[in-house]
Amino acid sequence: MAKYEVNPAAVEYAKRLIDGRQYVLDSDWGEVQPRADDQNAYLEKHGWEEYAAWHLGLTDGATDETKARYAFVMGDFRRIHRTALIACVYRASEWRHKAVELAAHDLLQHLDAKTGLTA
Repeated sequence: MAKYEVNPAAVEYAKRLIDGRQYVLDSDWGEVQPRADDQNAYLEKHGWEEYAAWHLGLTDGATDETKARYAFVMGDFRRIHRTALIACVYRASEWRHKAVELAAHDLLQHLDAKTGLTA
């Protein structure tokens, strides 16, 4: 099983997007998550650094500037999706990638606090 480390640049980027109100609170992540064509088009226009910023996980041992290096996408390349963060928490928890799970959880809490979704 692959191992992942947290992408600190993605965490900071996500916080900036949330603070800048660039998020979607209710979406069907399975329908709106970026597909291969979306990823390729984004890469062509924006490059690897910006592509990486959308991914909470970095695959240990994978080469930089390959899609295999970046995991746990958290948005649609325009906005953070709350359901994407939930999916990241769930997937990371399911496969015991604790650091990524906690990073996604913290971002989810930050988003909920900013939008008044906390109890």
